[in-house]
Amino acid sequence: MTPEELQQLLDPEVEALVEQHLADDPARFAMQFHLRKDLPVRAIAEQIAARRKALKKLPTLSRLSLLYTPLALEQASGERTARYKATLMGGRRLLDMTGGLGIDTIFFAGVFQEVVYCERDSLLSAIALHNFRRAGGAHIEVKNAESVELLASYPDDYFDWLYLDPARREHGRRSVGLEAASPDAVAAHDLLLRKAQRVCIKASPAIETSTLKTLLPALASIKVVSVEGECREILLLLDRNAAERPVSLSAVSLCSVSEEVVEIIREGAAQRVVATSLKGYFYEPDPAVIKARLAPELARRYGMEFVNQTIDYLLSDTRIEPFPGRSFRLVESVLYKPKTFRTFLQRHNISGASIQRRDFPLSTDALRKQYRLAESDRNFLFFSRDSQGRPACFYCVKPAPGGAEAPFLPVRSEAPEC
Repeated sequence: MTPEELQQLLDPEVEALVEQHLADDPARFAMQFHLRKDLPVRAIAEQIAARRKALKKLPTLSRLSLLYTPLALEQASGERTARYKATLMGGRRLLDMTGGLGIDTIFFAGVFQEVVYCERDSLLSAIALHNFRRAGGAHIEVKNAESVELLASYPDDYFDWLYLDPARREHGRRSVGLEAASPDAVAAHDLLLRKAQRVCIKASPAIETSTLKTLLPALASIKVVSVEGECREILLLLDRNAAERPVSLSAVSLCSVSEEVVEIIREGAAQRVVATSLKGYFYEPDPAVIKARLAPELARRYGMEFVNQTIDYLLSDTRIEPFPGRSFRLVESVLYKPKTFRTFLQRHNISGASIQRRDFPLSTDALRKQYRLAESDRNFLFFSRDSQGRPACFYCVKPAPGGAEAPFLPVRSEAPEC
């Protein structure tokens, strides 16, 4: 989108045309109107495509006819995580140092009296101003500036909170570490903590968390956040008074269609208890729990045991619901032997399955090809190791609704020890 196209998109007649063609295929719309030199046809087609993507990512805000650029929409926080972040903050003033489309800013405006939005891209700043007006953010002040320079211009302690979502894609390459992002939160650490007592940094889900305290001395809390089983972001909460305190670590599982929040917090050193026998239910923890290395805490909370010492698959005798992750009825497990595994599949009439593997010698593709297994949303084969470290397969199905379950099959002679 160009500044000229933005001005055309703000025309009421063009806005009405976008609304009228939201159900159209963007490419077909562009072909149909390509001779209309009085219309920003390319920009309209782009908005039609973006609005469709926004329906899932921003289910509430997408009703407000906001404007987007494709890259900014891709990089923006989802509505569910933005709403959750707002619950962690509050006060009089906040500065969003990396505003983008303004999605996070809109939710922060609901818990702060004054919000300053900063964005170095002049076009995005103009788009965000439009979006704020549509969302009712009259108390959001828009600044088109370099964030660190803008922050330095304010008095110390001017803000209660600062929020940074550093750009991790510079010059076409995506980075993970904080120091390679823009702005560099590590280099700006002392400045940030002079201007506000608390800071929230949105980091890449792939970042290594164990060494962050050495980079950010004021780091007080790390929250690994997932939505509907997908790890979306890691939140680093800084507090000026936290330099001498250990870092709190938690995994947060969010539901996209409700306000449900399940948080697993590290409390001491939980032990990995490996099951001595197979049980009726098999669990795969939420990716946020696995990323935060909090599966032992999860197991302790719900009275579960591990399949083996290294992989975060869990077992229990009773069905745990709700559970932060995926739960299954364990039908049977078997030691993996290439010559006899096909017989196991035939006995259970398995011609297709969803295949998961961790710490297993064969890849998912190799297993699917070797046994000619189609995809399936009914059968689930988890390839891992038993408690003795031997390759094994755990055959599971989704739990039946209403608690009507088939009995757990007895352990056969070829079943792995647990």
